[in-house]
Amino acid sequence: MRSWNNNAYSDAQVSNKTKRITRHFSDLDLFFTRKPSTSDVNIIHDVVAIKRSVRNLILLNHHEKPFHPEIGGGVRGMLFQPLTIVVAQVLSQKIRMVIDTYEPRVELEDVMVVPKYSQNAFDVNILFNIINAPRDVQTIELMLERLR
Repeated sequence: MRSWNNNAYSDAQVSNKTKRITRHFSDLDLFFTRKPSTSDVNIIHDVVAIKRSVRNLILLNHHEKPFHPEIGGGVRGMLFQPLTIVVAQVLSQKIRMVIDTYEPRVELEDVMVVPKYSQNAFDVNILFNIINAPRDVQTIELMLERLR
């Protein structure tokens, strides 16, 4: 019969006892850029992957994600409304709701939506912290405009 080495077990437990849980996030690059060494699709990691996920959630309409019709922000439908401060506030609330509901990896700090009357678009700045990561505030800047 084999006996367990208690020192090895206790060493592993000591090194794994941390208060901060660190996880690495990765995702495929949806721009399909190739990795030069293998000519395979590039993989994005950590902060870039989370930023891309938040951006995709904001731009996703309801019923666009297969098998999850409830996921979506409804932001693009608001772009055909008149360009006013009230619509900017509604857009801000919709963005907050979709991030708070469907992105558990981030802690939202602020969402600023400013109408750009000369360009017939909205300028969006999203500030957030990544949970269980250094407390650097991350920023996503988008310009939401009608395409048709």
